[in-house]
Amino acid sequence: MAQEPEQSLQTSNPLSHQPGDEPTTDAVADQMQAGSPAADTLVAGQDTVALDEEQVKDEIDIQIDLLADPDWVVRREAVITLGEMGDERCVEPLVRALRDGDWQVREVAIEAMGQLGSLAVEALLKLLRDWDVRRSAIAALGKIRDERVLDPLMLQLRNDEFKDDAVDALVALGEPAVVRLIGTLRDKDENVRKCAVLALGRIKSSEAIDPLITMLGDKDWFTRLTAAAALESIGDERGREAITPLLKDPDMVVKMRVERILAKWKKQPISQPANA
Repeated sequence: MAQEPEQSLQTSNPLSHQPGDEPTTDAVADQMQAGSPAADTLVAGQDTVALDEEQVKDEIDIQIDLLADPDWVVRREAVITLGEMGDERCVEPLVRALRDGDWQVREVAIEAMGQLGSLAVEALLKLLRDWDVRRSAIAALGKIRDERVLDPLMLQLRNDEFKDDAVDALVALGEPAVVRLIGTLRDKDENVRKCAVLALGRIKSSEAIDPLITMLGDKDWFTRLTAAAALESIGDERGREAITPLLKDPDMVVKMRVERILAKWKKQPISQPANA
């Protein structure tokens, strides 16, 4: 009996290589060599970030160079831009701008230092020793909510030359300065007490009402008068009642001023303190 020819079997083994097939390992290798779209995107993103950072650095240098421009308008715009950048490299150039020959440049330099915030505190505190720029430094510190500014500003209340600037700065700080100002109402220096009363009246914090009522009994007539005006500014009913006895104050100026305060107060609705 003749034997049947042996049939060739087609296998379904997935590992067998068929003509035209792309081996998986080769495809992966090719992709690694060519670079995947995801990898290319990541590298491109990193390059963009690095480029952006380099551009920012270049822009800071450009603005710093513009501070030497003879045109005050150009210098002013450069100062404004540096303040908006908020980089520590901007501190020293802005310190120099506080000494600029044009008041309009100096004015925006104060604002710019305030925008830098805590980055500028140390440099501004050093400037408090420099009479030429102390006023600008005080004003800039008043724009920064940082606990380091309070003690130096309170100390300036004892300086006849700069106490008004210190009051303005503490008022600009607002609520963070209230507790310290209230404590200063007990100071032995009547000028310091007056400054504290003025500042509290302008801040208009409800926390200051009772301490200011106490100041209506101060031995200094001007302090009593200032306390009455501060209570009027806050506008709380307790203040209106408290200043009424000053209509019999031994000082004629106090009596007359309180009469005007009460007459004006009666025509106005009672307002609520800022943080009541």
